[in-house]
Amino acid sequence: MGRLFVALGDSFTEGVGDWETRLPNGVRGWADRVAKQLSKIDPSWQYANLALRSRRLDGIVDEQIDAAIAMNPTVISFYAGGNDILELRQDMENFLDRYEAAVDRLAASGAQILLFTGFDIPVHPALAPFKRRNWKFNDRVRLIAAKHPKSVVLVDYWSWDIYRDHRMWDVDKLHMNRAGHRYMAIRILEILGAKHQLVFEPLGLSERMGPIQMMRRDVEWMQQWVLPMFGRRLRGVTLGDELEPRWPTPIYPAKGMKKQFRRRHRATAELHS
Repeated sequence: MGRLFVALGDSFTEGVGDWETRLPNGVRGWADRVAKQLSKIDPSWQYANLALRSRRLDGIVDEQIDAAIAMNPTVISFYAGGNDILELRQDMENFLDRYEAAVDRLAASGAQILLFTGFDIPVHPALAPFKRRNWKFNDRVRLIAAKHPKSVVLVDYWSWDIYRDHRMWDVDKLHMNRAGHRYMAIRILEILGAKHQLVFEPLGLSERMGPIQMMRRDVEWMQQWVLPMFGRRLRGVTLGDELEPRWPTPIYPAKGMKKQFRRRHRATAELHS
């Protein structure tokens, strides 16, 4: 009997930062990598990914949880909250209560649930209040995982020091790059106790920057990424508004993910021609 892995969440799970034009939404990501390796062990493994960039907790709950449970999955990954933490006005207690209620629903499904702490990304001092929110979020996630010892497994992303290296991050400093997604996939496969063929190559020596160069880089980062992000929030628009989930219905990764995407793309084009 086949097994099913369903990935839920936002850009972290969609795969933003691990760019690949030959796959849906132009990204690959750790979840695709995990699904592919699971299918190499057992070709009957299926995979669905409902995650979309910029989604907040309520959107993930409303759009993804019921759809995932209806698929009767074996494993569900649930990463939510990063975009909520970055809200200018956020009632953290209310948000964390809603997050816990979502996990309770998932845990009751009978699937194994993967929960994630959020990494403590080095940020400009102006964004320090958001780091404190992240610490509070992580504390609650750990408590929720302990509440469901039989069904929930904690992926303690916060504690993995390798992500303190800037070479694990995309240029926006908020999303993992290809190396970051690959390492995440390896760690999750290890947590699941699954054999795999992924190899993480050492990053080598890091290029050192002087204080003036670092300051210029931080200014460019604020101008090119941070300010536009908060501008979109004020306008009520997101980068995921025009996108759809990458793998909304289960696929067999063993049959070739790029091949299946090409087939789906051709079918969509013919439907609209």
